[in-house]
Amino acid sequence: MKKTEEYRSKCPLSIALEFIGDKWSLVIVRDLCMGKSKYGDFQNSPEGIPTNILASRLRKLEENGIVIKEPYQDRPVRYAYFLTEKGADLLPILQQLVIWTQKYVPDCLTPPESFFQVTSQDLLRKDKL
Repeated sequence: MKKTEEYRSKCPLSIALEFIGDKWSLVIVRDLCMGKSKYGDFQNSPEGIPTNILASRLRKLEENGIVIKEPYQDRPVRYAYFLTEKGADLLPILQQLVIWTQKYVPDCLTPPESFFQVTSQDLLRKDKL
């Protein structure tokens, strides 16, 4: 973990944006919250994340302790991704962003009710493979 002086600012919001402030990271975290765990699952999301960006964001999320990867196949080696406690704690933020967007963007999609019923604790890996 970086020390505070290694970030461009000591502002908590600025630091948080260094972790998850790009166009794709929260979409990946959203997918993980909705039960996706494999590379192909993320590729099949409606946003159509390019494979090079997906690989880069998964690596960045792992480096920042938001996700962990575990092999689920040996030949070739393939990985499943899971939220850490740090990553699962982003769920209430995602839920509030959805509520805010629904309030101000009238024709956006409505997520499944289960998205609002799940808790951060529910997301922690309990041998999902």
